[in-house]
Amino acid sequence: MAAAATMAAAARELVLRAGASDMEEEEGPLGGGPDLQEPLQLGVLDITSDEFILDEVDVHIQANLEDELVKEALKTGVDIRHYSKQVELELQQIEQKSIRDYIQESENIASLHNQITACDAVLERMEQMLGAFQSDLSSISSEIRTLQEQSGAMNIRLRNRQAVRGKLGELVDGLVVPTALVTAILEAPVTEPRFLEQLQELDAKAAAVREQEARGTAACADVRGVLDRLRVKAVTKIREFILQKIYSFRKPMTNYQIPQTALLKYRFFYQFLLGNERATAKEIRDEYVETLSKIYLSYYRSYLGRLMKVQYEEVAEKDDLMGVEDTAKKGFFSKPSLRSRNTIFTLGTRGSVISPTELEAPILVPHTAQRGEQRYPFEALFRSQHYALLDNSCREYLFICEFFVVSGTAAHDLFHAVMGRTLSMTLKHLESYLADCYDAIAVFLCIHIVLRFRNIATKRDVPALDRYWEQVLALLWPRFELILEMNVQSVRSTDPQRLGGLDTRPHYITRRYAEFSSALVSINQTFPNERTMQLLGQLQVEVENFVLRVAAEFSSRKEQLVFLINNYDMMLGVLMVERAADDSKEVEGFQQLLNARTQEFIEELLSPPFGGLVAFVKEAEALIERGQAERLRGEEARVTQLIRGFGSSWKSSVESLSQDVMRSFTNFRNGTSIIQGALTQLIQLYHRFHRVLSQPQLRALPARAELINIHHLMVELKKHKPNF
Repeated sequence: MAAAATMAAAARELVLRAGASDMEEEEGPLGGGPDLQEPLQLGVLDITSDEFILDEVDVHIQANLEDELVKEALKTGVDIRHYSKQVELELQQIEQKSIRDYIQESENIASLHNQITACDAVLERMEQMLGAFQSDLSSISSEIRTLQEQSGAMNIRLRNRQAVRGKLGELVDGLVVPTALVTAILEAPVTEPRFLEQLQELDAKAAAVREQEARGTAACADVRGVLDRLRVKAVTKIREFILQKIYSFRKPMTNYQIPQTALLKYRFFYQFLLGNERATAKEIRDEYVETLSKIYLSYYRSYLGRLMKVQYEEVAEKDDLMGVEDTAKKGFFSKPSLRSRNTIFTLGTRGSVISPTELEAPILVPHTAQRGEQRYPFEALFRSQHYALLDNSCREYLFICEFFVVSGTAAHDLFHAVMGRTLSMTLKHLESYLADCYDAIAVFLCIHIVLRFRNIATKRDVPALDRYWEQVLALLWPRFELILEMNVQSVRSTDPQRLGGLDTRPHYITRRYAEFSSALVSINQTFPNERTMQLLGQLQVEVENFVLRVAAEFSSRKEQLVFLINNYDMMLGVLMVERAADDSKEVEGFQQLLNARTQEFIEELLSPPFGGLVAFVKEAEALIERGQAERLRGEEARVTQLIRGFGSSWKSSVESLSQDVMRSFTNFRNGTSIIQGALTQLIQLYHRFHRVLSQPQLRALPARAELINIHHLMVELKKHKPNF
């Protein structure tokens, strides 16, 4: 209904405007027409206002023309005036209907009016209440801000008071001396746990009081006297306890390691003394150093003296060198020895002293060894002595670092204050012993024992013995090199004519060299030393020259070769077996010498029975090579004689040759090898002889029918090959 009323009003306005426009068009601008008779109250017209009104009319007309209803009416060609009247009629009807509806709803409208009035009253009261609430909120907001400011200030005061309370609490706790602390320090034995606990508390309070005194806290004066008296009492009890422990080390037959280990449980005692009574701490440290240094010195002097009593009675002397004449009787299979002291140049089982299992084995007990009549070489005694020294030094160094709270240079100095006299005594004893020691193997084993013990000390993180190890090596190396040079000089100066009766068997000096060289090289494998290898190289050169000098004493070349081969073979056997290495320089050099002398001996061996055959074959091959084979025609008689002589005597000659070789060489395997080489060379020689006789100049020789078949000869010669 509202839409229809709106549309009717719009139509009415449009019609009125359209009518006005038509009237204006019909009557003209001057306003002529039937109504001109009526008075027109125009008044004075403002041209500017009229133009503005006309502009607004044009705008309304343009807006109405754009209305959809007007556009539709114009399109259908409806008369606007009739359409306006129709619309007016409809509007009247609608208006009347609306009035009737309004009259029917008048009661409801009145009721609605009353409700609206009541609502306005309620809203007015609400407005008043909200206004009062708003004013209250503004006052509350200011109160909240005031409370916030007060709360922040109170919070700051609280934090300040808590901080002050904490500082004061720490100060009071540090200054207050509880009854339990006084009772424990004065009455409890130092071995009880509560004494140690309260001693730590006393140390903390003393430190706190010193700190507060430095800050100028006046309250410290109230407890200084009490703490000083407690500190004096604690220092007195700790001093008596530690000194008693140290004095217990001095009792005879006491294992000082037990009370020493027990002291570690009370290492805080010394820390307390160090922080509160340095004079007493120094007194205890000096007393410990004095006591332990005497104990160690006495223990090692006694142990070393008893240990040297179980050494071998016979030791190497200055005349027990490699080139010194051996006066002991020697059998065919006997091994040369130096007055029954065969360990001077032979390693044997002595090398086990540097094995991992033996190196850290328990130390020797002298009285047990004496009871069992056991004897040991010097390197075994040296190992036992220095393993005890290493073990005790490591334990002592770690104890010093932990109990006396030292490290670095301070720990090193304190350790040497304790162990210095013992180490000096050990060095003097070693220096004195080495002055008369001529056992190179023993000295070399001692060097390697020191090298291994030095590594063990490094693994245990005990650097305090480094200087001692260097001092020991500074004594051992020069002595070892001196003994080695003395042996080199002894071989160099040996006169073969003064060695008595010579034979072709291996010489005892070469055997000494082989065993000695093998011993040193096998020891030197783990810690190679170039100087040692140089000295061994010099010794090898001198031994080679010595063998040649001795060989020159034999009148025949055959005996010389037998002597050389026996000695080279013996040295090779010892070097390869004991050293377990066939690629060393010594082995390679002696192998070449042995091969050269063996080949020369085989030729010397074949020369007496088959010399003519050898000479003819060489001459004939030379003629054939130069193209002078025709000269062989004049050799028929010589060839015939060689064929018949070989056929009649080769078996006996080979038998004699085999027996001669087996008598000449002590090593049957070497002799077998030489026989095999000689027979092989004989077969090759006879084969070459066959090739010479196959030449045209000798092919028709009747004696060729008497030649032995080469395969038959090989079969027969195999029968003469000995098997070992």
